[in-house]
Amino acid sequence: MTEKVALDDVLSCTNSTITMINYAIQQSNNKNFRDTLVTSRNKLEDLQWEIYLINKEKGYYVPAAPAGEADVEQVKNAISM
Repeated sequence: MTEKVALDDVLSCTNSTITMINYAIQQSNNKNFRDTLVTSRNKLEDLQWEIYLINKEKGYYVPAAPAGEADVEQVKNAISM
C-alpha cells in the first residue's frame, strides 16, 4: 500500500464517520450525548483538514481553481430564492 492510498483510505473513513455522526446529531434527543457527538465531529473535521493539507502538500491532491465572481454570484442567487 502506498502512502497516497493510505491517506485516501483514512480520508474516506473520516468522511464516512463524519456523515454518520452528523446523522446521529440530528436524531439525538439527549443534550449531553448530542454535545459529545458535536465535539467528536469537530475533532474529526480538524483531522480531515490536516489530511487534506498533507495530500495537497505532497501533490496527491490538486484543488480545483477558485470560482470566479460571476460563478459565486450565480450560486448566491440560486440559493437565495
